[in-house]
Amino acid sequence: MNDDAPGVTIRRATPADAAAAADVWLRSFDAALPTVVRPRSDDEVRAYIRDVVVPLRETWIAEETGPQGLRIVGIMVLNGDLLSQLYLAPDRRGQGIGDRFVALAKDRSPQGLHLWTFQVNKPAHRFYERHGFVAVEYTDGRGNEEREPDVRYVWRP
Repeated sequence: MNDDAPGVTIRRATPADAAAAADVWLRSFDAALPTVVRPRSDDEVRAYIRDVVVPLRETWIAEETGPQGLRIVGIMVLNGDLLSQLYLAPDRRGQGIGDRFVALAKDRSPQGLHLWTFQVNKPAHRFYERHGFVAVEYTDGRGNEEREPDVRYVWRP
């Protein structure tokens, strides 16, 4: 599975990974969604990942070995058949890590998956559609904290 992203390992997150995973989430969100207003501060996001996401959700990280040692470069969170989060370090996008995360999510939920992404995130739409996800619902954003129009994607084997 390392062929698409040499030097990158995907493994379950531990409590010790929470701070670095939160940093990836924050950098990725800011880079990919500059027009979306986050309703939570950086510290609130870090606390949520530390106190809720890592201990209570099926959280996976992508970790690479580089000149600086080990570095977390991605986070994926599953909550049942919901692929609730997939964020990559901005400098690691387009290098196969997201593909590996989606393959893992499909393996973990072989009956199907669903996810939400913002309508403004066109690169995410292309990414998920390339992996067989189909847009099934568009909203005006009233149902999410950001109040940003979103779209629900579904994958069925």
